[in-house]
Amino acid sequence: MLRLFLPIILFPLVVLGQEPTLVQKADNYIYDGNQAFDTSNNVEAEKNYRKATATGLKKDIAQYNMGTTLQQDNYVVEALSVYADAVEITKERPSKHRNFHNIGNALMQLKDYKVAVEAYKNALRNNPNDDETRYNYALAKKMLENEENKDDQKDDQENKDDQDNKDNKDNKDQDEKGNKDKDQEGDNEQDKKEDFKDKGENEKDNKKDDPKDQDGDKGKDQQQTQSNPTQLSPQQVKNLLEAMSNEEKKVQDKVNAQKAKPAGVKSKKDW
Repeated sequence: MLRLFLPIILFPLVVLGQEPTLVQKADNYIYDGNQAFDTSNNVEAEKNYRKATATGLKKDIAQYNMGTTLQQDNYVVEALSVYADAVEITKERPSKHRNFHNIGNALMQLKDYKVAVEAYKNALRNNPNDDETRYNYALAKKMLENEENKDDQKDDQENKDDQDNKDNKDNKDQDEKGNKDKDQEGDNEQDKKEDFKDKGENEKDNKKDDPKDQDGDKGKDQQQTQSNPTQLSPQQVKNLLEAMSNEEKKVQDKVNAQKAKPAGVKSKKDW
């Protein structure tokens, strides 16, 4: 079963020889903060750590302890800010390691696995032998991998859903086109039937009006003339064509005769 270490490390009192008054104040505040923390009075602990920070001495220790207090009370974002300040002001590798380790833990609580991995990397750069940091680093990488796989699966599913929707739309459009073509085909077939019916009726009417059926003994030209007086008979058409040809010939002969005569001399006067 995977587990996440969240070590809460409080610095002991350290008394330096210089500036005994301020150092003593800072130590006293840190000591009082540690005592309150041990009795789960985190509000009082945070208050004392802030007082220690205000002295300007042992600020990195006070801020680290204040960060762990805030993190324990689930003020994770505030804790991250305090840890970041502690990293900036401290120059000791063990202190940097502890701050980066807890930064990684806080980011894991926020499920920001990508940044947590980077935090644990920085912690290991300052202390590569810490087993808890190595474990948490491996855990963060695993959680990040799972998250990325889940995102990929989600993207794949969304792409599949989009493709399915597109296919369904294409099928629907195809069905509608097929139905439309079928309806058009039906209409065309109906039109053909109606045209065929009309044609049959027209032929029936023509046959009924055919002079041949009314009087088979009359001649072809006479039958056509009597059936439709407004149309010319074939003989009339022939005669008309011959007349037009003769008239055209006369005009052409006249034009040719005019061309054969020499042009007259035009008078100088136009009157």
